[in-house]
Amino acid sequence: MRQALDGVKVLDMTHVQSGPSSTQMLAWLGADVIKVETPGRGDVTRGQLRDIPDVDSLYFTMLNCNKRSVTLNMKADEGKKIFAELASRADVLVENFGPGVMDRFGFTWERLQEINPRLIYGSIKGFGPGRYANFKAYESIAQAMGGAMSTTGFEDGVPLTTGAQIGDSGTGIHLVAAIIAALYQRVTTGRGQRVEVAMQEAVLNLCRVKLRDQQRLTHGPLAEYPNDSFGDEVPRSGNASGGGQPGWTVKCSPGGPNDYVYVIVQPPIWADLAALIGRPELADDPEWSTPAARLTKLDRMFALIEEWSVQHTKWEVLDQLNDRNVPCGPILSTRDLIEDETLVELGMIVTVDHPERGPFKTVGSPLKMSDSPVRVERSPLLGEHNAEVYGELGYSEERLADLHAAGVT
Repeated sequence: MRQALDGVKVLDMTHVQSGPSSTQMLAWLGADVIKVETPGRGDVTRGQLRDIPDVDSLYFTMLNCNKRSVTLNMKADEGKKIFAELASRADVLVENFGPGVMDRFGFTWERLQEINPRLIYGSIKGFGPGRYANFKAYESIAQAMGGAMSTTGFEDGVPLTTGAQIGDSGTGIHLVAAIIAALYQRVTTGRGQRVEVAMQEAVLNLCRVKLRDQQRLTHGPLAEYPNDSFGDEVPRSGNASGGGQPGWTVKCSPGGPNDYVYVIVQPPIWADLAALIGRPELADDPEWSTPAARLTKLDRMFALIEEWSVQHTKWEVLDQLNDRNVPCGPILSTRDLIEDETLVELGMIVTVDHPERGPFKTVGSPLKMSDSPVRVERSPLLGEHNAEVYGELGYSEERLADLHAAGVT
């Protein structure tokens, strides 16, 4: 069965996480993604956080599935010539170098348009044009400057990052959306275009509800937050949902670091929930029976729920609450997730065989399309597809051997 992006050729000039997460998703959707790497070293993450000596790290393998790899020295004249040939045949080029790196290679957007007017040039940068444009950006910096950290954590604690990689992979997903839109627009215009997503801006987009609340503050305190006082900025509010329905984490048995369930209390389920926790009288008590009454004592409400939940495991709590249509979710640890049979059945945890490290588990594609199934394949070895890809350009084995000896590939 054909995939959605069959026939789309992508030149992947990315490294580390934000770019590779984007191009991997394009590869999952069926694009032919050719990862262009520096001879001898390749993507820096091949060697970062290694768990097995001299074998590509999980950092690399889990972000570069379904791609082909070639090596190319972009500083060599012959390397630039080969790259121009690759670009002339590509539909999409993606890079996440620092500002100006591609220009210094000699491939400005204007030059790339001359080589291939249909090319879509996708870039990830830390920041948009302006004051921050040349600053270095990493995951946590994007979270800090995009609004996530100031609103994550407890009121009396320091700002915290989230374990979800919203700065890197979150930006990569934004870029995928823009690239696919550009491909669609090219159908009618016949022209490529430049597409850029900044990490700070992607995180800000994911924090829009907090900017909603920033503006609501001008009309008074935010009643759905558990904070005692409010200034002129949205505060950190622990595990409060900050939405229309109050939520919090409650402890469960046996009391381990992840033995918790997140519970949301909707108005229609209050009577059933009160009965479940052994406090049926609260269903009709005017001090508890309405959302407005409960809003003034959310800490006490969740403490009552916790008195019941600590007597059960998080899985028992999950089942009993769901039987009563109470929105909830157990805190799943990384071990819980990687061993979750349901996620395996859904193809979200997959086992991939690698020629050097052997079988390893990785995350599958969250994009489910009835006519475009995804099969997760292993990441490429460095330069594994040199002969294949350069052969498609017409280079003979002898010529490739000469280029390799000269340090071009």
